[in-house]
Amino acid sequence: MDIGIFTIGDVTVDPTTGHAPSEHERIQNTVTIARHAEQAGLDVFATGQHHNPPFVAPANPPILMAHLAAMTDSIRLSTATTLITTTDPVRIAEDYSYVQHLSLGRVDLMLGRGNTGPVYPWFGKDIRAGIPLAVENYALLHRLWREESVDWNGRYRTPLQDFTATPRPLDDVAPFVWHGSIRSPEIAEQAAYYGDGFFHNNIFWPMSHTARMVNLYRQRFEHYGHGAAHQAFVGLGGQVFMRRTSQDAVREFRPYFDNAPVYGHGPSLEEFTAQTPLTVGTPEQVIERTLSFQEWAGDYQRQLFLIDHAGLPLKTVLEQIDMLGEDVAPALRKEFDARRPADVPDAPTHEWLVERHRAGKDPAPGGRPGSPAVNEREGE
Repeated sequence: MDIGIFTIGDVTVDPTTGHAPSEHERIQNTVTIARHAEQAGLDVFATGQHHNPPFVAPANPPILMAHLAAMTDSIRLSTATTLITTTDPVRIAEDYSYVQHLSLGRVDLMLGRGNTGPVYPWFGKDIRAGIPLAVENYALLHRLWREESVDWNGRYRTPLQDFTATPRPLDDVAPFVWHGSIRSPEIAEQAAYYGDGFFHNNIFWPMSHTARMVNLYRQRFEHYGHGAAHQAFVGLGGQVFMRRTSQDAVREFRPYFDNAPVYGHGPSLEEFTAQTPLTVGTPEQVIERTLSFQEWAGDYQRQLFLIDHAGLPLKTVLEQIDMLGEDVAPALRKEFDARRPADVPDAPTHEWLVERHRAGKDPAPGGRPGSPAVNEREGE
């Protein structure tokens, strides 16, 4: 089980002090948070991709990932979103291969379409083509990492002829890919088709919705012959705020929740925690709530928590990381590992991917004859 944190890089006024961090301060704090996560024993640090205020999550995540690779030793570096729809697949292939070499394989991607509509025209794309862009761009990216000479002619970018993306992936193994979506069954289908991971960032949705999306992915993963449904690669998002007593946690977090740009001035904190996976309380309550995710998501490989948003000061965020590392993560790993059947794979690592590749067990994009998903992805 991978247990870590992700950031969306929001620049938000602290409602309790009125302090608004500068972009420079927020960027430097992000580096501090990532390094502290490693020191606390967490497995993953993930960053979003944004091109607009009030976010300073990198527009080109490999820049931050390469910097962090030089400053850390063991933590895996991931994207919380790589915008597959508006970022050129050639650029993705080359940039992430480069950071894969710099990090010695400690990198993976979470592909998504993002939640900012205006980003599409900024990069010459049409938001109405969001799903077809995600499908076509990943089809090309998948080939660029696996073929040294690529001929390509699609609908959304200029053709390629005898093109080689450089550098080639480390050890001839592409970074592991998670396809992230909160509402699009087509993306769950895409993840299953390639035998990749599916990440549902269920921070705003009821668990019943997330369960339907995860189950769809699992069923289609098995349909495409990549293994049994319970062996598919699933990741989940979550939000937590912890103190040693639940009363202290609720009292301290309430003003941040009430004024957060993404969900402030809407449902109450109590309503939101009842309807979504947001957990505000003690570490023990976070452990209990997170373990319950297995009841509706099955055995899964990655759990990432959002803890640095809504204007929370750096000191508080580092305290949250310490509680995750000292109390929550060890308990979750122990219990999830004890529950997981032997035939369910661990969270993918570069070493595991290399071993699978050398054994000739790389998943091939596949499907049953006549599948519309297969036809669309192969340009038929």
